[in-house]
Amino acid sequence: MLVDRARFPSDTISTHYIWQHGTACLKRWGLLDRVLATNCPPFRTIGLDLGAFQLIGDTPAVDGAAEICVPRRTVLDKILLDAAADAGAEVREGFTVTGLTSSDGRITGIRGRGPDATEVEESARIVIGADGRNSSVAAAVAATEYAVRPTLTCGYYAYWSGVSPHIPAIHPQPRRVVITFPTNDGLTITYVAFPRDEFREVRSDPERHLVDALRLVAELEQPFRGATRIERVRGTGDLRNFFRPAYGNGWALVGDAGYHKDPIIAQGISDAFRSAEWLAEAVHTGLSGARPLNDALADYQRLRDEQFTPMYELSCNLATLEPPSPEMSAFYNALRTNSIERNRFFGTLAGAVPVHEYYAPANLQRIASGGH
Repeated sequence: MLVDRARFPSDTISTHYIWQHGTACLKRWGLLDRVLATNCPPFRTIGLDLGAFQLIGDTPAVDGAAEICVPRRTVLDKILLDAAADAGAEVREGFTVTGLTSSDGRITGIRGRGPDATEVEESARIVIGADGRNSSVAAAVAATEYAVRPTLTCGYYAYWSGVSPHIPAIHPQPRRVVITFPTNDGLTITYVAFPRDEFREVRSDPERHLVDALRLVAELEQPFRGATRIERVRGTGDLRNFFRPAYGNGWALVGDAGYHKDPIIAQGISDAFRSAEWLAEAVHTGLSGARPLNDALADYQRLRDEQFTPMYELSCNLATLEPPSPEMSAFYNALRTNSIERNRFFGTLAGAVPVHEYYAPANLQRIASGGH
């Protein structure tokens, strides 16, 4: 059974960027072609604008998936919901979970209300919270956060029509990061990360602050010259950085419910897809009787934390919005003439190159000194 308080298609605050390790999941599930068919342009060439120069590279493929795509959540979530229903899930939209049921220290199901407001209880061998960073499931089981980092940024974004073709890129600016990329139906999304301590000011007039940030980027002046913003500016200051326990007796967490980090390099959906695959395998192993369920779920949590911690630390580091150190500036400069390592650099974001290996000090020094 799958329940959601929304009715689909439904929008939600999200940068909805899917790197290759995320599109590889969609490909395995037989959904990638369906997503791309919604007039969602795939791409693999991206840039990092460092002011004096721009690094441009091709992100490597992951498990046969070469595409990055940025489908709007009104499109993506409906495709995922329909796929779940096609696979046999009972789907209840407009259903609000009001609590969990339990017995002898174990979660046994959910309590909630459907569209007719009638309170019902449903039993389950496991309740999975895929309900975001403010997860009601996590709150109900008192899942304590760990590896917490300070909230570093607030983020606002908008959709534009009439933007001329340009390379999707990350544009760091003083105390700002501006990111642009294409989405459905010829639209372009712009996302701006601001320091969290400016949230009150930015929230007072998000459109002005977002446009002011765009004007800082010389590379975007021409592409946006004839552009029109088509919807209101959206954003949030609730961009906490934490892990939560991934499971307990009768429950599990997946996606942002179990682990959330600053979206400055837009890994959330790709990570949620990957962790959903790992959790599905663990649940199947446990419910089939091949292993005790909690043993399989413990492996899921270990794998999640092991795989995601390096990117978590990198995201938190970049979200400080500090300029690059002299060592990192030398590294970036070396990438200008090293196309192999430049593509591998972008490959860390795509999930094709392990972050902890690439960002090892010895490897960065090797590249900065001209090594191949």
